[in-house]
Amino acid sequence: MRPLRSVVDGDYRCNDGLFLPARLLRDEERTMSKRLESKYKINRRLGVNLWGRAKSPVNRREYGPGQHGQRRKGKPSDFSVQLMAKQKLKGYYGNITEKQFRRYYQEAVRRKGDTSENLINLLERRLDAVIYRMKFAITPFAARQFISHGHILVNGRKLNIPSYIVKDGDVIEVREKSKQLAIVLDATQSAERDVPEYMEVDHRQMKGTYLRGPQLSDVPYPVQMEPNLVVEFYSR
Repeated sequence: MRPLRSVVDGDYRCNDGLFLPARLLRDEERTMSKRLESKYKINRRLGVNLWGRAKSPVNRREYGPGQHGQRRKGKPSDFSVQLMAKQKLKGYYGNITEKQFRRYYQEAVRRKGDTSENLINLLERRLDAVIYRMKFAITPFAARQFISHGHILVNGRKLNIPSYIVKDGDVIEVREKSKQLAIVLDATQSAERDVPEYMEVDHRQMKGTYLRGPQLSDVPYPVQMEPNLVVEFYSR
């Protein structure tokens, strides 16, 4: 069994079968503050309310950001449609770099079964995605920060790796001293989202169990995701 904490081996940091260069993880950490400030630009650039938030600027301005945002757009090419589907899926999880996302695709191809379903299954097993789905955090960005600050236990052990791949039957809970934090209470009481059927959560104890990996139809995306187009994009 692999250890839960991050393990640096040469230039690589190991995380449950997925290997990422430590250099890439450092680069990602440096860019996160910029991503946090501009997350709603993603909504306007893609033209969708990616996380279904009431405060999204797309609800008021459906055109793209910048001085050319209101220009008329021609018919998109196949490449453009595939790229938009990829950017939408990658942007939804908020914290994934392009190189990380490509690694998830490569792992999805390697596994048996439908590649697009495998890709969704992998993304929904990320610990930050699970914390978001269990309503311990209000956004995927907040979920990443919450994990990085050491507020989460997995199977009774503290874990601060947002990209950790959760397995069936894993028990995820908020640390005892963090259960009364305002950000946690606000998230659990939010009416914006419901907990999906592939996990079980007790918000009184701030504890949940990951029951199984989902299929695309099980995941409560606020907008239509098209992982089949993502597969086409990378298999060109």
